[in-house]
Amino acid sequence: MGLFGGMSISASGLTANRTWLDVIANNIANANTARTPQGGPYRAEQVVFSPIASGGFGATLSGALTASQSGATQGVQVSAIVQSSAPFKLVYDPANPNAVNGYVQMPNVDIATQMLDMIAATRAYQANVTAFGAAKAMDVQAINLGK
Repeated sequence: MGLFGGMSISASGLTANRTWLDVIANNIANANTARTPQGGPYRAEQVVFSPIASGGFGATLSGALTASQSGATQGVQVSAIVQSSAPFKLVYDPANPNAVNGYVQMPNVDIATQMLDMIAATRAYQANVTAFGAAKAMDVQAINLGK
């Protein structure tokens, strides 16, 4: 890992957590969207994270074998944004034009879960900001030692 490796790892975490917060905001904004342009209610989205491998199969393999000494990854990335498979909520509203047998399918967005995810994403973002600041301070000290 180079001089700025710690900041690069924290920056990847910041980017991934920002995407997570954007997806959460989109889910909350569409919590009452009963009809999308594709038809049917809005389906909640979830972010899938994966580690950023450091340089190909050989480096990943050797890093996995010695993971306790030198981490095999160099950050985190959003590998996918997937739709939730949770069932839609059924609301009895026979006057609604989208009703079938008096029931309207509503989005599968659980506001309480989204709020908990938002707190987790915000805390993870703050932790990465703190780690970035610490790495920056250490790099500045290392540069000053060379003067």
